[in-house]
Amino acid sequence: MNFVDMTKTLIPALVFIMASLSVHSQKIDSIYFHLYTDSLKKGPLHYNYINVDGLKSDGNYLPLDTKQLIFKSDAGKWEGNNLILDENSKIEYVTVTAVLKSNPEVSKTTRIYLKKNVAEEPLKSAEELLQEWDRNKKKKNRYV
Repeated sequence: MNFVDMTKTLIPALVFIMASLSVHSQKIDSIYFHLYTDSLKKGPLHYNYINVDGLKSDGNYLPLDTKQLIFKSDAGKWEGNNLILDENSKIEYVTVTAVLKSNPEVSKTTRIYLKKNVAEEPLKSAEELLQEWDRNKKKKNRYV
């Protein structure tokens, strides 16, 4: 076998081995919820982002979205990773399940409670903030 024939045989074999190693290192063994908040808010203005990370076989975490996951819940509707809850709902919590598309045996379920007594305070105007700042500044200067 001459050098050219040997490279024609070895190069595809090496590419196949490298590709299979790369795919193996990307395998997700388990998934975890890493929520940004401890409770959900109701209403169409509140997009409750449900953060799910996959633990890869090489020990690294990978953020996952609807390209890799199927989301299910017993309330609300999904827009990507965002769970939107009906503002008139009387539920106390939502049960959320994330299932890995590439391996449906890998899934995780969690219960997330809804925020109670959501009182949206209006933001202060620039003028109100400046007045408050002036009052605080005068208080500090009295003690100097």
